[in-house]
Amino acid sequence: MSTELDRIRLRRWRKRGFYSETALVKLLQKKGYFAVRIPVSNPSLNPLPDVMARRGPHVFAFEVKNATYYAYFPQPQIDKLFRFLDGFIPSSNEYKHAVVVAHLGKKWLFKEVNWVDWKKDKIPEKIRILKRDRGNLNIDTCYLP
Repeated sequence: MSTELDRIRLRRWRKRGFYSETALVKLLQKKGYFAVRIPVSNPSLNPLPDVMARRGPHVFAFEVKNATYYAYFPQPQIDKLFRFLDGFIPSSNEYKHAVVVAHLGKKWLFKEVNWVDWKKDKIPEKIRILKRDRGNLNIDTCYLP
């Protein structure tokens, strides 16, 4: 009985993530980005973001969490964003952006993680976004082409 309940909870948890990833793609497209959800993104060590977007010469790799009041992004998930951008996007780092996104009800918070911190191995164990925080990235005005 408990394994069936666990399966139901896992399915519900995965649907929340899928919903937020799909909603982010639609939001970015509405704002003038070319955006896609990476359907094979998974909790493995493969360096794949949840969502990838482009606006002009800028490329964004997004890790998305659906939460109520706060979202935590463990260091390995952030590292995967940088490894993806570093290994697959052949442009200068000034055009590549690793972004963690918290979908908190109707509120979206975007926090760009610094390349210098990743290069110097100074990414914290967890990045936390609270509902009362302000993100450091405004998708309406950032990096306009």
